[in-house]
Amino acid sequence: MKKIAVFASGNGSNFQVIAEQFPVEFVFSDHRDAYVLERAKALGVAAYAFELKEFDDKAAYERAIVALLEQHEVDLVVLAGYMKIVADTLLARYEGRMINIHPAYLPEFPGAHGIEDAWHAGVDQSGVTVHWVDSGVDSGQIIRQERVPILENDTLESFEERIHAMEYKLYPEVIRELLSHL
Repeated sequence: MKKIAVFASGNGSNFQVIAEQFPVEFVFSDHRDAYVLERAKALGVAAYAFELKEFDDKAAYERAIVALLEQHEVDLVVLAGYMKIVADTLLARYEGRMINIHPAYLPEFPGAHGIEDAWHAGVDQSGVTVHWVDSGVDSGQIIRQERVPILENDTLESFEERIHAMEYKLYPEVIRELLSHL
């Protein structure tokens, strides 16, 4: 069976959806106080957390992550709200085996605030994108995308809820497909 690790920085709602459908080898967070760690504990999933500031530099931080991934023989790294830019040390070992979900229809609205950026731009739709991770910010090859319209009576909050609902549908579909081809 192929092994997946999920990386998350905060709440971990996408992790929860994934872990309820797939065996997750472990979750990693770059914040020791992230709620995703509580979710992992409740689901009986191993969890690790350490922060960049605990290391001499980003390369050392990423070497520690690579060691964890190799120790657990992880086949696919799934970023789910992981808010760090992946750098060369981690990419050198896992490029082509690391995916990310982004709450906008790329290349529209890359970066940390895709939902809010789309909302404030006044567009009539945005979406959700699953893509391979590369050295850029939300610039990797797109695997799948789905559009989410902004409805006439939407608030930012209702639009955000529908974006997340699409994430919860799309990400497991893509993961299932990728695992069948690894």
